[in-house]
Amino acid sequence: MNDFIVCSTRSMRSYASEVISCLSKNPCFAGIADQINGVNLLNTDRFADGEMEITVNSSIRGKDVVLFSSSARNEADVGVEEAKIELYHAVDALKRCQAKKIIVFEPFISCSRSDRTTRRSSVGLWVHLKTLCSLGANHIVTFQLHSDKSKTILDPAICAIDDIPALTLLQRHLCNVYIKSAEKLENEVKNQWAFCSVDAGGEKLARVFANSFGAPLVVAHKQRNYSKPNTVESINILSAEPLEGKSLWIVDDMIDTAGSVERLIRALAPRNPRDINIIAVHALFSPPAAQCLEALSQEGLLHRMIVTDTVCCSNSFPRHIQGFEIVQSAELAAKIIKTIINNESMSKLLQAFNASAYLANNK
Repeated sequence: MNDFIVCSTRSMRSYASEVISCLSKNPCFAGIADQINGVNLLNTDRFADGEMEITVNSSIRGKDVVLFSSSARNEADVGVEEAKIELYHAVDALKRCQAKKIIVFEPFISCSRSDRTTRRSSVGLWVHLKTLCSLGANHIVTFQLHSDKSKTILDPAICAIDDIPALTLLQRHLCNVYIKSAEKLENEVKNQWAFCSVDAGGEKLARVFANSFGAPLVVAHKQRNYSKPNTVESINILSAEPLEGKSLWIVDDMIDTAGSVERLIRALAPRNPRDINIIAVHALFSPPAAQCLEALSQEGLLHRMIVTDTVCCSNSFPRHIQGFEIVQSAELAAKIIKTIINNESMSKLLQAFNASAYLANNK
């Protein structure tokens, strides 16, 4: 096993501490809780003119370093661009301190949607990943990138990238909390549930859930107004069977302003489903998401919403929304680190989830 340290920029210190706690439960990593960790390894200083400098407070020479960071909404309330600059400085500082290997772990890469050129636009994800690579990052780990093609940005001979499907966290949560038995899966879920995409591009994610649970797939095709960001003009619902009386689960990789899901829910409601739910990995909740979702909940149109903690859900978000649940991801992050540090195969973490097999093995 390689000698390693887990640390964090200001944006994810609590999350890094949770991961360290999960790792320490494994006998092989029992001593990690006593290591210098994200709370005190990196110190961020600001000059009077606003410039930044990162100091590494202990020797890391010859060690692998797992660096957690987030440029999305975070516990330290650090803005997007400042968080990115802090991450870049942190990688540079770790490289200058002769870390053997730098593993950047961003549970959510905030610029992941800026992954293609349109006319004369910049490509934010390309800028971000290339910057990390050029500064000396050896490995980048994230959950549920917005597009599979994004992984081709980096040359694997220089910097590896692992995109771990956090959908598995949500699928297990549905099994553990709402299904619980193979009998209910067969008799109720496969007949009375349906999984719906937010748009045609999200069909793949919704199909993953539909295949995992053996339930029907519904595809929503939305028409956007590309002259305005986050704007949807119309939605068409494509389904092979009636939706009346079914529990509908809208599946997406992220919820940003909630404009798309609001329009979709209002388009689905006239079809008289039993209830409509949202299940998503990244909870960005940019304004006016809170107001939109709260209104849907109060109108009785939104029954339940399940997300992960890859983005910090601030206290300002109205948690009294009916059925709002946050699934923790620190344990999965700890498994990923264990796999990397021990040079084990990542295949188990990438396997498609099968609800029938999972419930049969967890009787």
